[in-house]
Amino acid sequence: MGYALRVTKLDADAVRTAYRRQAAFYDAAFGSISRPARMRALAFINSQSGRRVLEVGVGTGLALPLYDRSKRVTGIDLSAEMLERARARVQAESLTHVEALLEQDAEATSFPDASFDIAASMFVASVVPHPRLLLAELRRIVRPGGHILFVNHFVAAGGPRRLVEKAMAPLSHALGWHPDFAPQDLFGPEIPADAVFEAVPPGGLFTLLRLPRR
Repeated sequence: MGYALRVTKLDADAVRTAYRRQAAFYDAAFGSISRPARMRALAFINSQSGRRVLEVGVGTGLALPLYDRSKRVTGIDLSAEMLERARARVQAESLTHVEALLEQDAEATSFPDASFDIAASMFVASVVPHPRLLLAELRRIVRPGGHILFVNHFVAAGGPRRLVEKAMAPLSHALGWHPDFAPQDLFGPEIPADAVFEAVPPGGLFTLLRLPRR
């Protein structure tokens, strides 16, 4: 079954509003179910020699304690409330490998070209208004030879789960993300041959997507 590009759009204000509401209970509601995917991404990042890491959608900082201490991590997020909790986590846990936590738009960051060895977009691709701009921006700020990672939910190819995801699509503004997000929303019609998709628990609900920066 083919994918139809979604038509429901999120904007920055909708995202800020959604995550302002969710900040206080985000860890309890989402932390456990997203942990296997987050751990899989961090295992890959920590296995790489590159030290400069950008975490896009750092949120409350759930992943920050999991980075190897040799890494130099910068985190960005659109939600001031989520970043406040991430900064509290860094201070409470003495996470000295975290260099900065910044309120920035992932589609148009302030970083110079080739600033990072690795960029990891954690549960963000289905949140931003223009996913292809996000991908273009990550390609700009990651050096050639580096890696771009996405941890995200992608709509099922078919079956009951796809029906549920499509039914939920009109709730995107309230949820702050797109349940019907497809790989084509990120890449366009042609998926790069070197893109590696790895389904992760629980039940393949999330996917780790690895993309080398050529």
